[in-house]
Amino acid sequence: MPDKFIVPQFIDKEDQILGPVTVRQFLICLGAVFIIFIEYKIFTFVYFLLIGIATAAFAGTFAFMKVNGQPFHVFFVNFLQTQTRPPLRVWDKQPLDAELRELLKPQISKVVPRPIRKPPPTSSRLRDLSLTVNTGGVYKPEDEGAS
Repeated sequence: MPDKFIVPQFIDKEDQILGPVTVRQFLICLGAVFIIFIEYKIFTFVYFLLIGIATAAFAGTFAFMKVNGQPFHVFFVNFLQTQTRPPLRVWDKQPLDAELRELLKPQISKVVPRPIRKPPPTSSRLRDLSLTVNTGGVYKPEDEGAS
């Protein structure tokens, strides 16, 4: 019997705290109320109305508006990234002067020394080595001083 797994659904849906209001929307509105309160204390009533309405509209746009099913702040960040990046990216690799000099230098062939090859051991030498290994070093070949 195959194991049954619960597949989570609605993973892109945000948690709601007050009716249909999500945590993000609540925090944006809370920040906007705080900013509007500061504006109320700083500006006269006429300026407060103008700036307060603009702040409320700005916060309402970021809190509740969706563009193509995405929250407005995601759309806004994508819009800013699109506007700040160049419209066309072309890779035009120009070699640097140092790279050109390196390519134009005459190739110097380096002499690689050949490794010194020892002659292969004779069958009697192999026999002596295997006896030494098998006896744990107890066996001593006769011509040990010669090697």
